[in-house]
Amino acid sequence: MTPIKPEPHPSGATPPTIRAELIPQHIAMVMDGNGRWANERGLPRTKGHEAGEAMLIDVVAGCIDIGVKNISAYAFSTENWRRSPEEVRFLMGFNRDTIRRRVDLLDSWGVRVIWSGRKPRLWRSVVRELERAEERTKNNTVCTLQMCVNYGGRAELVDATRAMAEDVAAGRLSPKKITEKTIQSYLYAPELPDVDLFVRSSGEQRTSNFQLWQSAYAEMVFLDTLWPDFDRRMLWEAVDTYARRDRRYGGAVDAVTAAESQAAAAPAAKPKAGYDPQLMADPDAPDGGIYDDDGLID
Repeated sequence: MTPIKPEPHPSGATPPTIRAELIPQHIAMVMDGNGRWANERGLPRTKGHEAGEAMLIDVVAGCIDIGVKNISAYAFSTENWRRSPEEVRFLMGFNRDTIRRRVDLLDSWGVRVIWSGRKPRLWRSVVRELERAEERTKNNTVCTLQMCVNYGGRAELVDATRAMAEDVAAGRLSPKKITEKTIQSYLYAPELPDVDLFVRSSGEQRTSNFQLWQSAYAEMVFLDTLWPDFDRRMLWEAVDTYARRDRRYGGAVDAVTAAESQAAAAPAAKPKAGYDPQLMADPDAPDGGIYDDDGLID
């Protein structure tokens, strides 16, 4: 089936003209600000997540419009288990239903959907929908959407290290032959290129444990727009900013005098994990529908 092009943006906006070699081939997207968007309107946090669904689809359309081949979306992090049981339950069902609702459209655009993350604690119904989407879209080549659900950058590196250690112990891998390429091959999606452009909405300026290995040389763009107000036009703004950057990859540069930095505020105390398998279970599954906790998520 020949892929169809996404509908134009309702505003009539079109992507900026950028030379193909300056288009990032992999964008990491932290979709932040759903809760704040809802709070500003006196709505439950879940309404912000609902409003953000359409923005993810529009951003994927924007990637296709401008020629970005890979986008990784931070849908649910390993740290999100610290949220209230009500919000966790909502996010489990929401991620499952979003894939179910949108896979037809993504498939028609030629988007390949892949999932990266850990099974433990996830509802089996969530994993089932993700795996169905992977199978259905596996031959698509227009763009790859990596859905990062129950994902953490450190967890990914731990899992890669454990798998390498097992291969070393079994005699399948020599420690002396481990290189950066070896580590890359043990990551969740080793076929994807490194992240060129790391984008975060909402004005926060941190990576939040997302795509740590892959973003070693990524250009960072932080936009103030809350995610439910974010669309392909903001994506194009970030891509245009990226195209204007001078990427040196560690090459020599002229020395400059660093400005004095302001005193950093004391970091907030890290919240305690509040994972409760009974409270966060799938209400539609008689046994809770959750993969067993392997104890590796703090």
